Order: sequence, then C-alpha cells, then structure tokens
Amino acid sequence: MRALFIGGTGTISMAIVERLAKDPLWEVWVLNRGLRRAALPEGVHQIVADVKNEAETARKLKDMTFDTVCEFIGFTREDVERDYRLFAGRTRQYIYTSSASAYNKPAASYRITEGTTLANPYWQYSRDKIACEDFLMDKYRTEGFPVTIVRPSHTYDERHIPLGMHGKNGAWQVVKRMLDGKPVIIHGDGSSLWTLTFNTDFAVGYTGLMGNRHAIGEAFQITGDETLTWDQIYATIADALGVELKAVHVSSEFLAAAGEKYGYDFRGNLIGDKAVSVVFDNSKLKALVPEMTTRVPFSRGVRIALAYILSHPEECQKADPEFDAWCDRVIAAQATALTLV
Repeated sequence: MRALFIGGTGTISMAIVERLAKDPLWEVWVLNRGLRRAALPEGVHQIVADVKNEAETARKLKDMTFDTVCEFIGFTREDVERDYRLFAGRTRQYIYTSSASAYNKPAASYRITEGTTLANPYWQYSRDKIACEDFLMDKYRTEGFPVTIVRPSHTYDERHIPLGMHGKNGAWQVVKRMLDGKPVIIHGDGSSLWTLTFNTDFAVGYTGLMGNRHAIGEAFQITGDETLTWDQIYATIADALGVELKAVHVSSEFLAAAGEKYGYDFRGNLIGDKAVSVVFDNSKLKALVPEMTTRVPFSRGVRIALAYILSHPEECQKADPEFDAWCDRVIAAQATALTLV
C-alpha cells in the first residue's frame, strides 16, 4: 500500500511516518519543501514541492495514485479545496487532520465524543478547521470523496513541553522560570481537566485508521486516556526538573486581556481551548483500533522531552525576555490589586 503525507515532519506527522516506515506493508512518501530531509527515516520517498503551488505539485505528482493521502498542514478551506482538486480520483482515502479545539466552547458536557457539536466563537483557527471539515464532508456526501477526519487534542513530542500558555518562542522561558525559582502563571484556578498525548501514542491510533474502510466518511478524536488538572501538569514538570513549583493562578479572562496588546492570543488558546475542562471518550476510535492506549503517561513523556531540551540548548532553549517580563508584570499587578481589597 502507498501513503502520501502532506507535511510529514511535524510534531504529530513525524511519529506517524516513523511508525509506518517500519511496516513492510506500506510504501511511504512525503510531499513538502524538503527543509527537514535529513530527519526522514530510511526508505521514505520524498516529493519536494510547496503544496500551495498547485500547478507545481500536480506536475510532480504526475500520474501517481495512493491508498491514503494524509494532510497535516491544511488550515483553511482554500487548502482542502486545493487538495480535493489534486487528489479526487487519485486516492482511496484522504485523512484530514482537524483539531479537538473545534468542539463547542464550552460544550454541553465535559465528556467529549465525536458527536459533540462543533463551534468555537473564540478562536479563528478552530473556525477555519470546522470550515475545512464542512467542505470535505459535503464532498463525501455528494460525490463519495473518501475522507476521514481526525481531531487531535494537545499532542507533544520530545522537543516540546506542553503548557497552558507561553510566549512567542515556545515553552523554554517558562521552564527557565521554574529552574530560576521564579513564580509561574497557571491559568484559572488550576483545577480544569486536560488531556496530553505523546506523539508516538497518537501514531498508533492514526495508523490504525489508514486503509480502514470503516473509517471512510467518519470523524475520530485521537487522544490519550490520561486526564490531569493543570496544577498536576505543572507540578509534574517541576518534579521532573527537581524544583519547587511556585504557582500563581490568574484568571483566563484577565490573561487574555493583558496579553492582547503584546500579540499573545490567549483568548483563543485559553478561553477557546485550554481553559475549558475536557475528557475525551475514545471508544469510537478503539472499536477500530483496539491497540490504542496510553503507553507514554505524562510523568514519563515530560522527562523524555526535558532530557532532549536540556541537552540541545541551541535548538530548544530560545530565550524570551519579553514574555518573561510580561509574566512579572502580570504577577505584580495581581499582587498589587490584592492589597487594595
């Protein structure tokens, strides 16, 4: 069987490519700009093209056909409309990577299933994902376009520490605050529920849907089974670092307003996503992929990530003095406000 990954070198997709490259039943291709060619596993074929250049991509695809086309960098309706033109009649399955942030915020129930309504008034990113899903499902219903939709939640790998919020240079500045003994902001009161999934676990669920006819015309959320509060998440990071967590809880609404003028989209990231308690019911996925389970709990995954990040300073330790100073101002502002009541 032949699979094509559009992208293929990101946090989620690389783990899937690596898993599939070990499977003798699959011939693996990636279509991207070739910027991380050296990271690809041995035996993976590459088509170097910018998929946004539709004419160039069509020319390089020639008359190739695929059993599964896997889209990881489709963020707008225009992206999936292009894919439809490129791959209609050329693949037996098209898997679109949407987002669990597309679910209604807040949903009627904290327990999320694939039947939970899709609506997110707080985050354009999520609304664009919903628009992509709507287009693709319409093509399935009216023309039989063989789409499968997957909805990841918060998926991470060895290069990333999952946090509720961080600055423009990633998570390192928050980790450094912990190492330096400085207070760290946790949104809300830290008690809302969240799910974190290591990318190799995600890959098990995803590859189990590839080539599976029961997945055509269906949507599946792919997450781990472990649910943690945000206080537990930050405490686990501090434990792995061997430091004391000095948590300061700040309301998500205040963080969204305070971050707006600095270009931080905490309205989308928090109020439209991470500030809302969610627990995912993965029974639909497990009915097709019974081997899907949490093999890398967060207590282990965070240690894998920290080991990599601490040993690769040039790659992973990007200072963010602007965000560091912003955190200090927010913490000081809240402390000052408390003296006035």
